[in-house]
Amino acid sequence: MTKKKPTRVFRTSRVSAAEADRLNEIRRKAMGEFPPDPNRARPAQSGIAAQIRQARESQGLSWYAVAKLASIPNPATIRDIEYGRDAKLSNIEAVAAALGLRLELKKSVV
Repeated sequence: MTKKKPTRVFRTSRVSAAEADRLNEIRRKAMGEFPPDPNRARPAQSGIAAQIRQARESQGLSWYAVAKLASIPNPATIRDIEYGRDAKLSNIEAVAAALGLRLELKKSVV
Protein backbone atom coordinates (compact mmCIF):
# COMPACT_ATOMS: atom_id res chain seq x y z
CA MET A 1 0.00 0.00 0.00
CA THR A 2 1.44 3.36 -0.99
CA LYS A 3 1.42 6.25 1.37
CA LYS A 4 -0.11 9.48 0.20
CA LYS A 5 1.93 12.61 0.61
CA PRO A 6 0.21 15.25 2.70
CA THR A 7 -0.98 18.19 0.68
CA ARG A 8 -0.12 21.67 1.76
CA VAL A 9 -2.89 24.10 2.36
CA PHE A 10 -2.00 27.73 1.87
CA ARG A 11 -4.34 30.15 3.48
CA THR A 12 -4.50 33.80 2.76
CA SER A 13 -6.10 36.03 5.28
CA ARG A 14 -7.55 39.44 4.84
CA VAL A 15 -6.14 42.12 7.08
CA SER A 16 -8.49 44.53 8.77
CA ALA A 17 -8.10 48.26 8.17
CA ALA A 18 -6.84 48.74 11.73
CA GLU A 19 -4.24 45.99 11.28
CA ALA A 20 -3.17 47.44 7.92
CA ASP A 21 -2.69 50.85 9.56
CA ARG A 22 -0.63 49.25 12.35
CA LEU A 23 1.59 47.42 9.84
CA ASN A 24 2.06 50.56 7.75
CA GLU A 25 3.12 52.48 10.86
CA ILE A 26 5.71 49.79 11.60
CA ARG A 27 6.99 50.08 8.00
CA ARG A 28 7.25 53.89 8.28
CA LYS A 29 9.23 53.60 11.53
CA ALA A 30 11.57 51.00 10.00
CA MET A 31 12.13 53.20 6.94
CA GLY A 32 12.98 56.09 9.28
CA GLU A 33 15.49 54.00 11.20
CA PHE A 34 16.92 52.27 8.13
CA PRO A 35 16.48 54.60 5.15
CA PRO A 36 17.31 53.30 1.67
CA ASP A 37 20.80 54.03 0.41
CA PRO A 38 20.60 57.22 -1.68
CA ASN A 39 23.45 55.92 -3.86
CA ARG A 40 21.73 52.66 -4.78
CA ALA A 41 21.32 51.81 -8.43
CA ARG A 42 18.15 53.05 -10.09
CA PRO A 43 16.40 52.08 -13.33
CA ALA A 44 17.47 53.93 -16.47
CA GLN A 45 15.39 57.00 -17.27
CA SER A 46 15.87 56.97 -21.04
CA GLY A 47 16.80 54.73 -23.93
CA ILE A 48 16.07 51.09 -24.59
CA ALA A 49 16.24 50.16 -20.89
CA ALA A 50 13.50 52.65 -19.96
CA GLN A 51 11.31 51.55 -22.88
CA ILE A 52 11.63 47.90 -21.85
CA ARG A 53 10.69 48.75 -18.26
CA GLN A 54 7.71 50.82 -19.40
CA ALA A 55 6.47 48.00 -21.65
CA ARG A 56 6.88 45.42 -18.87
CA GLU A 57 5.05 47.53 -16.31
CA SER A 58 2.24 48.46 -18.71
CA GLN A 59 1.63 44.75 -19.30
CA GLY A 60 1.70 44.09 -15.55
CA LEU A 61 4.58 41.63 -15.77
CA SER A 62 7.29 40.91 -13.22
CA TRP A 63 10.95 40.41 -14.02
CA TYR A 64 10.36 36.70 -13.48
CA ALA A 65 7.47 36.58 -15.95
CA VAL A 66 9.45 38.40 -18.63
CA ALA A 67 12.44 36.12 -18.09
CA LYS A 68 10.17 33.08 -18.56
CA LEU A 69 8.64 34.55 -21.74
CA ALA A 70 12.08 35.37 -23.12
CA SER A 71 13.56 31.97 -22.10
CA ILE A 72 16.16 33.66 -19.92
CA PRO A 73 17.03 31.51 -16.89
CA ASN A 74 17.84 34.34 -14.48
CA PRO A 75 15.22 37.07 -13.77
CA ALA A 76 18.03 39.32 -12.50
CA THR A 77 19.06 39.67 -16.14
CA ILE A 78 15.84 41.61 -16.78
CA ARG A 79 16.63 43.90 -13.86
CA ASP A 80 20.15 44.45 -15.18
CA ILE A 81 18.78 45.39 -18.60
CA GLU A 82 16.33 47.86 -17.06
CA TYR A 83 19.05 49.39 -14.91
CA GLY A 84 21.23 49.94 -17.98
CA ARG A 85 23.90 47.51 -16.89
CA ASP A 86 25.99 45.58 -19.36
CA ALA A 87 23.78 43.01 -21.09
CA LYS A 88 24.14 40.71 -24.05
CA LEU A 89 22.38 41.89 -27.20
CA SER A 90 20.76 38.46 -27.58
CA ASN A 91 19.08 38.89 -24.16
CA ILE A 92 17.87 42.38 -25.05
CA GLU A 93 16.45 41.05 -28.33
CA ALA A 94 14.70 38.18 -26.53
CA VAL A 95 13.16 40.53 -23.94
CA ALA A 96 12.03 42.99 -26.61
CA ALA A 97 10.38 40.17 -28.59
CA ALA A 98 8.71 38.78 -25.45
CA LEU A 99 7.23 42.22 -24.73
CA GLY A 100 6.12 42.74 -28.33
CA LEU A 101 8.66 45.48 -29.01
CA ARG A 102 10.65 45.95 -32.18
CA LEU A 103 14.34 46.59 -31.70
CA GLU A 104 15.94 48.90 -34.26
CA LEU A 105 19.53 49.98 -34.58
CA LYS A 106 19.96 53.37 -36.17
CA LYS A 107 23.04 54.78 -37.74
CA SER A 108 24.00 58.07 -36.16
CA VAL A 109 25.68 60.84 -38.09
CA VAL A 110 28.67 62.34 -36.32
